[in-house]
Amino acid sequence: MTSTAGRRRILVDLTPLRTSPDFRRLWWSFAVSSIGTQIAVVAVGLQVYALTGSTLAVGLLGLCALVPLVSIGLYGGALVDAHDRRTVTVVSSVGVFVPAVGLAVQAWLDLGSVGVLYGLVALQSAAAAVNNPARSAVIPRLVDPADLPAANALRSIVMSLAMGVGPLVGAVLVVAVGYPVTYTLEAVALATAVYAALRLPSLEPLPGEGGGGRAGLRSVLEGLRYLAGQRVVRMTFLIDLACNVLANPRVVFPAAGVLYLGGGPVTAGVLASAIAVGSLATGVFSGRITANPNQGRAVVGAGIGWAVAVAGFGTVLLVVGPQEPGRMLAGALVVACVLLALAGAADTVGMVHRGTILQQVSPDGLRGRLQGVFVVVVTGGPRAGESVTGVGAEWWGEAVAVTAGGLACVAVVLLLVRGQPDLWTYRRPEPGETR
Repeated sequence: MTSTAGRRRILVDLTPLRTSPDFRRLWWSFAVSSIGTQIAVVAVGLQVYALTGSTLAVGLLGLCALVPLVSIGLYGGALVDAHDRRTVTVVSSVGVFVPAVGLAVQAWLDLGSVGVLYGLVALQSAAAAVNNPARSAVIPRLVDPADLPAANALRSIVMSLAMGVGPLVGAVLVVAVGYPVTYTLEAVALATAVYAALRLPSLEPLPGEGGGGRAGLRSVLEGLRYLAGQRVVRMTFLIDLACNVLANPRVVFPAAGVLYLGGGPVTAGVLASAIAVGSLATGVFSGRITANPNQGRAVVGAGIGWAVAVAGFGTVLLVVGPQEPGRMLAGALVVACVLLALAGAADTVGMVHRGTILQQVSPDGLRGRLQGVFVVVVTGGPRAGESVTGVGAEWWGEAVAVTAGGLACVAVVLLLVRGQPDLWTYRRPEPGETR
């Protein structure tokens, strides 16, 4: 085997970018807009904490995003299956862009209203409940089926890059230039997603694939009935939900920077970026990950790995305890970042295989609806987790809440696998094989 072949096996497969101009354009715009979104996520959290001094108030941002996401997400998937996916992607991209402009306006006007921030986050989440399944459902129409794992790995790199660059840049921008400029940059970044959506080809529902009907309750129930018969997919959803709801450390990052590790907002950005660094590195060297046929075991192992690393991060906070203002614990910060990077690596492994399993078993006409459920889980789960961890932090303190959540997640994942072992034995189908 040549060294070049070895590198190709280890490094991410770039075939989807070379063979599909539409996917390449969507991928680049997704990178830019995702970075902008993560800049705003950190900025909103810091602004709410600055206005209230409460971790619970920051956690309630998750609830504000969760309610519209859950209430609209399933119907959003039905819209994707019923209409031209290009049209749905364009309209929903504009819907995500407009609240970003609102965040910039409230900052330039210096409104200082937590209620306005909550409302704009809710509006953006409602639009994302349609936009996210739309963008995911178009990918199998843009790339060859054999390239789906590679396409998902490339998307994971984008998401990891956004999570790595966005929070740190967002924290630095808030300190250096303030909230108005920071939110304005997010709006500019999201405009690229609108442009890429406009450049997509027409993606009308395919004949005989179950799509093209009227979006409504019956359509949503049809997708849920199909999902009810897919035990492996259900298990991937449940494991992801357990990880995001029980073991979600992100909401405590502002308090970790102020109370435990020192460094304030910049430390909060560094902690968030540490997760993304682990994710990004894993995505770049994902050649063997995407080639792994034991996709079920990879999902289970990734879930346990995430939970153990999060519990370790909470333990660091437990050990150091609250500190005097102005004190910086560099050693503890390094350990915390290493653990969060390991969590990010596990998250990427799970993300690639969960997304690929869903796309493999879904008929094209049901992909929007199943992606709608997927979005409710993978986006709504972290938002619910922010609220759960925020409440736990209010009751027991940030360190105990994160540690206990990680350990509880390990227990839940093991119980799920014991009760339904089909996921553990699931392997990638061979070419021409159906599930």
